[in-house]
Amino acid sequence: MRESRSGRRLWPALAAPGTLWLLALFAVPFYAIAAVAFGYPDPVFGSPVPEWDPRYWDFTLFTEVIQRSLTGDLRPVFVRTLLFVGLALLLCFLIGYPVAYYLARYAGRRRGLLLALILAPWWINYITRMLAWLSLLQDDGYVNDVLMALRIVPDPVRWLSGNPYTVVLALVYGYVPFFIVPLYATLDRIDSQLLDASRDLGVGGYRTFLHVTLPLSRSGLMTAAVVTALPMFGDYFTNTLVSGSPTTTMIGNQIEFYLLGGSRKEIGASLVLLLSAMLMALMAYYLISSQRANREAS
Repeated sequence: MRESRSGRRLWPALAAPGTLWLLALFAVPFYAIAAVAFGYPDPVFGSPVPEWDPRYWDFTLFTEVIQRSLTGDLRPVFVRTLLFVGLALLLCFLIGYPVAYYLARYAGRRRGLLLALILAPWWINYITRMLAWLSLLQDDGYVNDVLMALRIVPDPVRWLSGNPYTVVLALVYGYVPFFIVPLYATLDRIDSQLLDASRDLGVGGYRTFLHVTLPLSRSGLMTAAVVTALPMFGDYFTNTLVSGSPTTTMIGNQIEFYLLGGSRKEIGASLVLLLSAMLMALMAYYLISSQRANREAS
């Protein structure tokens, strides 16, 4: 009886630091953003005044931001963000799945070394890595020198002048390790006896992959997609660094503009809440799908 009581006290005590950490660095700032978004403008200076009492929150501006995002001037920004993230996820799948599959099935003794190489970019600051790409993608950089030497392009490509392909490729470069690692963990847990049984039944390698490996790795694919897409949606630094053009503006850039560069901070706060609602819907779909897959597996 004493052991059960001590166990009930131990786990809440161990969870307390993490709970306080989340409250201090997530819940409180998120509530502050909501207070700004649902506050009121200063009658003299027009700057936003946070309303800390939820009973007096005004949702007029938030509703206006939603309308602008659906049918107004912010709609192209949301569509562009969804397009960029979707293309980046597709490229992450085309690049990451073969790499994760090779690591799980064929790497052998080189697996640890290859995993270390994949994770090596995390040892270097993200800003530093992106700054290195600026010198490579200049009009007279090494990338254009190689493309012109191979006669792929006749003239230097203006990679850093509002080129949407550069933004997508930069997102892929920055976040593809987030895609590979959880997918590799899932593929590595697939029982090799299932693959051997499929081949023993006369099913070729291609059909085994389509009907056995790919369905069994669905949960890992969903996890990899969510882990990769969530930071992409809020990313503003990558776009600013490799493009900086209004033609490639994403949601994160609009949030940065209104919160840090503009006087309408309440609009930036409303965009934060709207983006958070989108990401929460994505997370809810992921959790429901994962629970459904676990029930089907059991």
